[in-house]
Amino acid sequence: MTEQHPQRLGHSTNLVGLSTNLLGSAMFNDDPRELHISGVREMNRSMFEMLGFSDSLADAGDAFYKYMMAMFGIDPEQHENNDEAKGGRDKVRRYRSSFLRLLKGWGYDSNAPEGAVLKGWVESRFGLFPTYHKEMITRFSTAGWMAYVEEKMSSRFHNNSIYCQLDMLYEFCQWALARYAAPGRRHLTLYRGVNSFEEHQIVERLDKKNVVMRLNNLASFSSDRGVADCFGDTILTVEVPTVKIVFFNTLLPIHPLKGEGEFLVVGGDYRVRADYL
Repeated sequence: MTEQHPQRLGHSTNLVGLSTNLLGSAMFNDDPRELHISGVREMNRSMFEMLGFSDSLADAGDAFYKYMMAMFGIDPEQHENNDEAKGGRDKVRRYRSSFLRLLKGWGYDSNAPEGAVLKGWVESRFGLFPTYHKEMITRFSTAGWMAYVEEKMSSRFHNNSIYCQLDMLYEFCQWALARYAAPGRRHLTLYRGVNSFEEHQIVERLDKKNVVMRLNNLASFSSDRGVADCFGDTILTVEVPTVKIVFFNTLLPIHPLKGEGEFLVVGGDYRVRADYL
């Protein structure tokens, strides 16, 4: 692992009401506090009241899924660009961006345009800059930064209030963790397999196996170490604050990331244990 001089964490403002430098620090991760994206629960009070009547995570996930389908018009038929042939010709249906489509794209390649939109949402809401998109991002003038900015702003993904969809996904995830998946827990032990450290910066070396690492502003982890083993010969073990979890694999009844037990986690500086296989 090569120690890097860490870049600035992010913007001076965000939508969660805490200093970005605090939010992105290892100190915050050690002692996290409750986070909410400004206005989301207040603007969707009826949805959370409805969720309160659920009697299981599966029931709540189904209710949230149906609410989102109705609110944003993203029923399964609208996940594809082409409608069935009509009158002997294919009729192109106007693409409606969907949080499900972003999750699917992330599952294929976190450096694809869908990944840029997700990282852009984290930057917008939590203030944290990405540290990697196609290449290490160390300055605003790099090709990686320019590719990230171009892709995160693509009109293809911003025609259906996509950031609002992701706001609601995050707040539902937080509700579900507190109510069903991890009640009373402030941290979950998660794992990530890597083959190199080009995507993450080493901020401080604590000892032979433990470092403070600056994770990309959105990163994938697994709750199953055996799954993480499949993705690299070095396993990162991290105590992730539940308030930094954006999505987890049992949150919804239908989504494209079920196979890997995946968690999507807001980044920043984390205390990480690195074990070599």
